[in-house]
Amino acid sequence: MTKGVNMKQCYVYIMSNKTKTLYTSFTNDLHRRVCEHKQKAVKGFTNRYNITMLVYYEEHWEPSQGIEREKQIKGWLRSKKIELIESLNPDWKDLASDWSQE
Repeated sequence: MTKGVNMKQCYVYIMSNKTKTLYTSFTNDLHRRVCEHKQKAVKGFTNRYNITMLVYYEEHWEPSQGIEREKQIKGWLRSKKIELIESLNPDWKDLASDWSQE
């Protein structure tokens, strides 16, 4: 899909921890948001459960599509979310392990 003039790149992403607790969300700045999770900059679920590993993400050019996709994934059973992650990241590697934390 070609980027439109008013379209802005956004992401649906799934974060996890060593015990595979899952957190799904949406952002327009994946690098910034993942760094916030890793630095525990925002109090809440990810901070409480030490969710600091980016295990899945997908890019969208239309924010409304990204938001719909986030809602779809959040509505899935855990097993289906795990299948999605493992389809692209079978070893559950932190896809942001080498990102700068700036």
